[in-house]
Amino acid sequence: MAAAVLVLTAGCSSDDGGSPGGGGAAASSSDKGASPTGRAAEETPPAQGSVKVVRTVAEGLATPWGLAPLPGGDLLVSSRDDATITRIDGETGKKTELGEVPGVSPAGEGGLMGLALSPDYASDRMVYAYFTSASDNRIVRMLYDEQKPSGEQLGAPDTILKGIPKGFIHNGGRIAFGPDKMLYAGTGESGDTGLSQDKESLGGKILRLTPEGEPAPGNAFTDSPVYSYGHRNVQGLTWDSEQRLFAAEFGQDTWDELNAIKPGDNYGWPEVEGRSDDAKYHNPLAQWGTDDASPSGIAHAEGCVWMAGLKGQRLWRVPLNGTEASADPQAFLEGEYGRLRTVVAAGGDKLWVTTSNTDGRGDPKGGDDRILEVQVS
Repeated sequence: MAAAVLVLTAGCSSDDGGSPGGGGAAASSSDKGASPTGRAAEETPPAQGSVKVVRTVAEGLATPWGLAPLPGGDLLVSSRDDATITRIDGETGKKTELGEVPGVSPAGEGGLMGLALSPDYASDRMVYAYFTSASDNRIVRMLYDEQKPSGEQLGAPDTILKGIPKGFIHNGGRIAFGPDKMLYAGTGESGDTGLSQDKESLGGKILRLTPEGEPAPGNAFTDSPVYSYGHRNVQGLTWDSEQRLFAAEFGQDTWDELNAIKPGDNYGWPEVEGRSDDAKYHNPLAQWGTDDASPSGIAHAEGCVWMAGLKGQRLWRVPLNGTEASADPQAFLEGEYGRLRTVVAAGGDKLWVTTSNTDGRGDPKGGDDRILEVQVS
């Protein structure tokens, strides 16, 4: 595998991957703390793949952040700064605003971020959202009533978890229901690095909750929602076909990370960034110089993790062999659509990818921001 160039410079790969240096090639490696299941049914994908943008699903979106597919093919998208949720017709791209989420206090990297549908959405019609309030980051759920007029279709938010530390930077924000029907949330340390190693804090963690917001049964720490710790700013969560969890997070001066998540493990921040020789910390399965990635959303398709890059302005393909990278990461769409924020599996070999050029750190072009339908291999 190609060796990575380590460049140590001052900077901060926050939401924009805003390190003025820290460049270098992507690097992948085996992690002695994680190994494939060895199931014969698993096939290792080819070392090289492909990406084709099939169409632009929608355009003219303001600071899109979270994306949740609805049954039938339509999409819900959150606006970080406007605190609204909009329904996108999956065929025509027509936009219908559901309503504004009350209590959101957008500033810096905070605002209305991740979206997820209840695992029982067909019967309960509940939409979950992660947002920044005046005092903290929190997770709420709202009833979505399609029969009401546009702009009034969201019920009052029911807060299921509050007290996640907030900051001008590093608010995390990604939420997703796992194969176990539990709710997972990626949080940031809000710029206070000490929170990541503090297992009593909700900052710098991956959390695992029941749909009602209680600590999920089977978590590593008794009566705690903390699933893993030692994270800096987690904005990507996905599962593979074997129900293994992967997460992407922002580094600071040198390395952004893609991690295979093991319950109760310590991922090292702020003691280490990227791989280390200290067995106390779970090494990433792949790492990138902060100029090349600044990762937000990830999705699993065709045996690979697909990772959106903000400052990197590209879509990374990471082929997997269990919980290890089976080949070097491969970059696509470099600079073609600007900053990429969210990636969601669209079934089979398709992904939805959102751009993030209107978030104050991009260079918006005509039509920004947009949702793309992408075919991958």
